[in-house]
Amino acid sequence: MTASEMPGSAAKAGASLADVTAAFARIGILSFGGPAAQIALMHRVLVEEKDWLTERQYLNALSFCMLLPGPEAMQLATYAGWRLHGVAGGLIAGLLFVLPGAAIMLALAVIYALVGDVPLVSALFLGIKAAVLVIVVEALLRVAKKALHLPRHWVIAALAFIGIFFLGLPFPLIILAAALYGFIAGSHEADDTEAMSGRVPTMGTLRTIVLWLAIWWLPLLAVGALSGEPILAELGRFFSKLAVVTFGGAYAVLAYMAQDVVDQYGWLSAGAMMDGLGLAETTPGPLILVTEFVGFLSAYGQGGLALGIAGAVVTLWATFAPCFLWIFAGAPYIDWIGAQPRLRGALEGITAAVVGVILNLSIWFALHVAFRQVTAERYGPVTLWQPELLSLDWRVIVLALLSGVLLLRLRWDILRVLAIAAIGGLVLSHV
Repeated sequence: MTASEMPGSAAKAGASLADVTAAFARIGILSFGGPAAQIALMHRVLVEEKDWLTERQYLNALSFCMLLPGPEAMQLATYAGWRLHGVAGGLIAGLLFVLPGAAIMLALAVIYALVGDVPLVSALFLGIKAAVLVIVVEALLRVAKKALHLPRHWVIAALAFIGIFFLGLPFPLIILAAALYGFIAGSHEADDTEAMSGRVPTMGTLRTIVLWLAIWWLPLLAVGALSGEPILAELGRFFSKLAVVTFGGAYAVLAYMAQDVVDQYGWLSAGAMMDGLGLAETTPGPLILVTEFVGFLSAYGQGGLALGIAGAVVTLWATFAPCFLWIFAGAPYIDWIGAQPRLRGALEGITAAVVGVILNLSIWFALHVAFRQVTAERYGPVTLWQPELLSLDWRVIVLALLSGVLLLRLRWDILRVLAIAAIGGLVLSHV
């Protein structure tokens, strides 16, 4: 690693800590529209406007973050801050990317919990759920277009969908198999000989890992032991596991989280899950903030408002503390990793599998939103989700078609589509 590539080097070119703080405060407030829009916004600010990162540095970091579990846009922001001002810069950038949206999401979750049964609110969320279905499909099309370049990518995506939708295979197992296959296949496509241009101290990396594991786990263990509220310990364990195994961004997280939270733990309903994603779409910051909504409602249902807020905080900590661990431990190696064909192959395998996972999510959500009654029928190792046809809600179909035209055909931005869909839900609820 050359001197120009070490953290803090860009600071010598005029990026003061105040400059970095101001830039990421702006990014955090304006980061609507999901990871694609957020990554484009950061590219415009950091590469084009500020010239703090080169194109190659930015793309290498993006590729690395897509290999990681968790929200790639937040991790990319953390890396950029680290590159500019070390750990302090990384903390500032990562926190400013998350906290504005987290504060808004908590306020919306509180309102949802307190007035969620009001007919007006239910009518508005009817439209939001229908629009979210289209948003998820749009994400599926976008990811598929970028990910499925070769025949083997289509095979991986198909097998991932079959494995998670019909066979109920564990999501981490699917991702591991896809990464392993991509790693092996990638090794035959290029000569993997590029070495690091400098040394990264191994002991420094180990110290970073130990420190951030302690920062991540000790508060969660303390809350679980001292609070006397089992739900907080359960949330800490569940979302910490989620932070380790969920590759592919917020939509892939939902595929793993939604069915466990709804079907296994019974913390909230499928409709509430859709409401949470709809709220996350309307706030700045990573879409994975939907986990905060889930954590709040799960704890709120067992102990009221104060416990709900505690559940939201525990969930946020378990979701985002690991992101700093991945970046601060891995950042010194990013340029080297970006040059390795085997690791690029693993990334391609994971991304192809994520297409199948998002397809699973799309169908699962569509069934639970469009039909009032959906049952899971098991035939040996195979599970089939069977809707009751007479329970079809025609309003969802109408609103989803309208949202599809606005989003996919007319290319309206997400916030306008959600607003129109919410108004449409209000109108159709009185028909």
